[in-house]
Amino acid sequence: MARNTQVTADTAAPPVTSILARFVSSHPSRGWSDAVEREAHRTFYNWLGCAIGAAHHEAADAALSAVQLLEPAPQASVLGRRDKVDMGSAALVNGITSHTFDFDDTHLKTIIHPAGPVASAILALGERNGSSGRDLLDALVLGIDVACRIGNVMYPDHYDRGWHITGSTGMLGAAAGCARLLRLDEQQTAMALGIAASQPVGLREQFGTMTKPFHPGGAARAGLMSALLASKGFTASPRALEAPRGFVQVASDKRAWHEVTDELGQRFEISFNTYKPFACGIVIHPSIDACVQLKDKGVTPDQVERIELRVHSLVLELTGKKAPKDGLEAKFSVYHGCALGLMYGHAGEEEFSDAVVRDPRVIELRDKVRATVDDSIDEAAVHVAAVLKDGRRIEVQVEHAIGSMNNPLSNAQLEAKFHALVHPVLGQAKASEITHACWDLAALPDLRSLTALCRP
Repeated sequence: MARNTQVTADTAAPPVTSILARFVSSHPSRGWSDAVEREAHRTFYNWLGCAIGAAHHEAADAALSAVQLLEPAPQASVLGRRDKVDMGSAALVNGITSHTFDFDDTHLKTIIHPAGPVASAILALGERNGSSGRDLLDALVLGIDVACRIGNVMYPDHYDRGWHITGSTGMLGAAAGCARLLRLDEQQTAMALGIAASQPVGLREQFGTMTKPFHPGGAARAGLMSALLASKGFTASPRALEAPRGFVQVASDKRAWHEVTDELGQRFEISFNTYKPFACGIVIHPSIDACVQLKDKGVTPDQVERIELRVHSLVLELTGKKAPKDGLEAKFSVYHGCALGLMYGHAGEEEFSDAVVRDPRVIELRDKVRATVDDSIDEAAVHVAAVLKDGRRIEVQVEHAIGSMNNPLSNAQLEAKFHALVHPVLGQAKASEITHACWDLAALPDLRSLTALCRP
């Protein structure tokens, strides 16, 4: 039977694979501003806290049990646990735990969570090889730049198709970061990117399940393996990213190639990274922030007749679960998020526990939330009105939620978040030691001293 093989292709695409390979392999160490360097430290610190915090979640237990069936060599640490496994499995498990709470970093231009795939891969490799903190930071900045620039090329079309963009670009960032850490040359780095291009990980259908945090873990392992293969002479297409049947053109109809080359080596995408104050999908954060403000204005749950939200359509598309059954589903419920903001005044991981999700008081308040779409409102904003039983109406408009680029978390707030996550797993003393090591990461001679602190 004849079939139509016509594709809508850009045959004049620039040589993206080789451009990025040259950039990753040749850009100078610490070749960026103090502001970028600061964000690299903050990104790694936030990622590490999220990974350790979820070390004993049932998803981590299941993943580690499966990995141990392979009888792995003890090359790299599973953060927050006594276990050591092979570096590929460490990248997988630490990538899973770093995203399990949905509390990790967000590149708001693409809603990629960039550290999950990249940091998970390079820390596992760096621990095995005894790399320095300086080497890790260089690999982190450059790996994140690759993942997010390819994300910029394709977003939002790629995401709208149903790809979980964190995983489906993360394997490229992980491959780039590992190639840098291995000191691969331009040709080898191009092969690493090419091998990784055949391994995009993640579908949005999986949101609300353990497979969502599998995506950054799977991408980390795929990127690490791609770099290892390339280091041993394994080959791939030198045009694996840009060719008509390469990754970008297969996965997206939007191909903004200039996003790869614009200010390459001068503007670093890690500069646009943000850190979550609430342990859930980023589009819920403005609504939680608004409900916290209502609580601060004296509104209490027993006074409320209903809570009216006006939100961008993306909010309900991603987080429209009205009756979540457990904590993982609740992270994709703007209704649950609003209830938490008004009832507790915060929304950390504890508030997304199964017990809180099933609390009758929370359910009663959640059922009073009414959300309507208003696309005149930005996806990062919200208008909330509390209609009270006495007839009063109290309104809050949030344009820039706490944790956003315009209202970022301070280092002190990041430390408070880190300690809340790490203290229950490793204790207060180790949480403080790890904090000091992370802020001084650039001077650390061997990553193994840090990973040793991250095990009980």
